[in-house]
Amino acid sequence: MRVGGWVRSRLEVRTVLGIILAAPVLVTAAIGMEALVRARLDEGMFQAPTQFYARPIVFYPGLQLDRERVEAHLQRLGYRRVRRSSVRIGEYYRGSREWVIGRRAFRRHGRLDPGGLARIRLGRGGSVTAVEDARGRRLQFVGLEPELIRSLHGSAREERIPVPLAEVPQHLVDAVLSVEDQRFFQHRGLDLKRIAGAAVANVRALRLVQGGSTLTQQLAKNLFLSPRRSPIRKLRDMAMAMTLERRHSKEEILEAYLNEVYFGHDDGLAIHGVGRAAQHFFGKDVSQIDTGEAALLAGIIRGPNLYSPVRHPEAAKRRRNLVLDVMRKLGVMSESVHRQAREAPLGLRAQTKRARSGRYFIDFVTERLSATHGRKALLSGMSVFTTLDMGLQRNAEEAVSNGLTQLERDYPRLANGEAGAPLQAALVALDPRTGEVLAMVGGRDYGASQFNRAVKAHRQPGSSFKPIVALAALSQRNGNTLATILQDEPLSVETPGGLWQPVNYDRRFRGGVTLREALERSLNVPFARLGVEIGPARIVETARKLGLEGRLSPVPSLALGSSEVTPLEMTRAFGVFAAAGFRADVHTTLGVLDSHGKVASRYEAAGEQVFTPAETYLVTSALLGAVERGTGRSLRRLGYHGPVAAKSGTTNDFRDAWFIGYTPSLVVAVWVGFDDGRSIGLPGSGAALPIFASFLKDALGPDGGSDFTVPSGVEIVEVDRETGLRAGYGCRGEREVFLRGTAPRESCSPYRSFLSRYRSSASRYLEATPWLENLLRRRSRRSERR
Repeated sequence: MRVGGWVRSRLEVRTVLGIILAAPVLVTAAIGMEALVRARLDEGMFQAPTQFYARPIVFYPGLQLDRERVEAHLQRLGYRRVRRSSVRIGEYYRGSREWVIGRRAFRRHGRLDPGGLARIRLGRGGSVTAVEDARGRRLQFVGLEPELIRSLHGSAREERIPVPLAEVPQHLVDAVLSVEDQRFFQHRGLDLKRIAGAAVANVRALRLVQGGSTLTQQLAKNLFLSPRRSPIRKLRDMAMAMTLERRHSKEEILEAYLNEVYFGHDDGLAIHGVGRAAQHFFGKDVSQIDTGEAALLAGIIRGPNLYSPVRHPEAAKRRRNLVLDVMRKLGVMSESVHRQAREAPLGLRAQTKRARSGRYFIDFVTERLSATHGRKALLSGMSVFTTLDMGLQRNAEEAVSNGLTQLERDYPRLANGEAGAPLQAALVALDPRTGEVLAMVGGRDYGASQFNRAVKAHRQPGSSFKPIVALAALSQRNGNTLATILQDEPLSVETPGGLWQPVNYDRRFRGGVTLREALERSLNVPFARLGVEIGPARIVETARKLGLEGRLSPVPSLALGSSEVTPLEMTRAFGVFAAAGFRADVHTTLGVLDSHGKVASRYEAAGEQVFTPAETYLVTSALLGAVERGTGRSLRRLGYHGPVAAKSGTTNDFRDAWFIGYTPSLVVAVWVGFDDGRSIGLPGSGAALPIFASFLKDALGPDGGSDFTVPSGVEIVEVDRETGLRAGYGCRGEREVFLRGTAPRESCSPYRSFLSRYRSSASRYLEATPWLENLLRRRSRRSERR
């Protein structure tokens, strides 16, 4: 037993000693194998996030310049206003007769717009008369770089703008190599001389004061290893650095390093690469930075937080000057350039907050692009140029936020809803001529609810559906005109669901009214009669032509907006009225570039002429009247005085409040309500109209934009409102719009006018004295039985 135990003990000791002696060999082999497998620079390794841009501002002769909107745009982009017309890049001068803008370069994933000076000359009325470049040459147009709305990141949450080495200025390369790796082009991944020098310096200081890592080692560490320091990690980055040097050229390694190096954080996102760093700190493309700016970037690399020029400008300046001194000592710059760069200010761009606007819109764009391009492609570093107007978007968000707050202040019961279900609103603004979505708000707070009510909330439109019914009747050419007399009297219709008896908002009846008056005053009963007359099928057909795609039940109540629609659908439908019968396809992007700068998709304006300009103008004429005399008249009281055609909408029990209106260049829909369908107790003119008014005033100004033009194919005739006949001798008339050939030919007479007014007065008197009306009805029924 003793001999056997002794033998086993000897064997165990030898085994342990063998393992100890073999460990370094095994570790070295493992490290070498790892380096062989992982140390590789793959194409696409430095991928930019997919970025969504707002529509840019473009200047061209004839443009009516909105000075405040342009200035707000420039300030959001970080431009500085100066008092001199000799501006530098990133500055602008605003004069009474001209603007001078030092446009920044803009890189669209491999394609560079070099920017440069633009001079915008203005006429007396504020319109652009000429656009010139720095040499005074006339240009057809010139644009500013678009505003970044959002970056779509993967799990890394990194921001970078990859740039080829050929576009990195030599003075930036010199600055980086001067302080990070002076012998970069001499060593093979490890600089033994530098390692020895760093070791001596650290021993003398009794602490770590100098590193010996080469640029290649730094790249290997950043790409393949964790930041935690250890002897093993040092061996790993050395092995990987040597492998990288064997597999790739110095130029490839240098390009990779410049696109990977870390420069700090911006609003929670890591800034990597000199391309994004130059844009973040200076508002410039990296190809345009000067020597001092290059030295500042190179100096930040050693300690992005310690030498941040935003947080610690003095420390950053000292570090920059140290880099410049090293560069001068190495002979890579002249004395005059060195002196000028040291004396220059840091030249940082005005720091702006990252955009928080348009998040519902970007979600909508992302869903549509995922359906057409696929989710994988969407995360591949695309550049998406959207239709969103950031000025209008901010106006829309402010109008919704302030409007809901004011409603809850005026009506406290609206603020005391169930937990998690506050009052909500949605707003959509389109260009009716092109179908471009200019602004979209899907709720009061994206952080609390990402449900986009603008495109996903299916709600009854109520009376805002009546213009569609009017168009169905007026375009039929079966005798209905805006002067047609409709009876506003009790109505009962048998339906499969029971007896339908519509009533007006105020539960009153007015006798005979014209179709125009019924639309301007939003009277339910006359429109219910009109809907029964033309038939639900005709209304559905018209709605489909206007772009409503959801389920529309062909029942009598459809005429009063009983079927559910989305705010986006209603905006598009009203856009057909604004665009004189042209139904534009709704779109959210102007173009998409892939990660290589190639066009992945480009939008071409598309649509269809679904009604004649004359037919839609009849409805527009009545909706203009709704603003002047009808349910939209408080729009004037709220300060908007320009041309606009609009219609309010209210559903049963006040569950939904709508207000939809348009000008020739803008169509806007606003919806207000609770997600769970509770009553808000207010009509559309009380809940949605104030939000609409606020947005429209900001968008177009209190005096509005261009007016509507009367198209060919209509005629204007004076008619008597009481009879619907052409005005004649002895009876006054008011101007009315008709499709050519449909105006009444017969003129009214004093007798007819008197008889019509008598009947109308008798009807109103009976309505005011229900006991007399009931008595007459009983006598009428008795006489019928006899």
